[in-house]
Amino acid sequence: MTTGFEPILGIDPGFARCGYGLIGKENNYPIAHTWGCIQTTPKTGDTSIRLLTIFEGIDDLIETYKPSCLSCEKLFFSRNTTTAMQVSEARGVILLAAAKNHIPVYEYTPNQVKLAITGSGKADKKQIQMMIARLLRLSEIPQPDDAADGLSLALCHMNWMRTYR
Repeated sequence: MTTGFEPILGIDPGFARCGYGLIGKENNYPIAHTWGCIQTTPKTGDTSIRLLTIFEGIDDLIETYKPSCLSCEKLFFSRNTTTAMQVSEARGVILLAAAKNHIPVYEYTPNQVKLAITGSGKADKKQIQMMIARLLRLSEIPQPDDAADGLSLALCHMNWMRTYR
């Protein structure tokens, strides 16, 4: 899959839609291997079934692609406590899947991700998405937005490794 570089799985935690992006490196360039979303709806089942869906989706990604680590967004305070609780619960099962598979987890704030991808902590979503496409040499901006966020988290960690290791 990669040349001298183990893949990184980036996860944008969410309850209804959990974005992911898996990147590696070939010829010293970052490349995207896969991206997408794990989706749940009230039709999926109650909260516990929706969390199980997220856990199984992340667990399957880890077992299939064998990433060296997981890069996850740190939660920031939300005004909507219901949403914050649901995302926290989703994040919990994501961390559980990583722990089950002995995968180290690295966490980044939204501003750290923006800074790593665009060089500015004030970049908007469109600027980040355009930069992701450029850095990964993709012909289009990755869709949906949550999947692009997953790729940005993986790229953020790749940048951190290059800078601090």
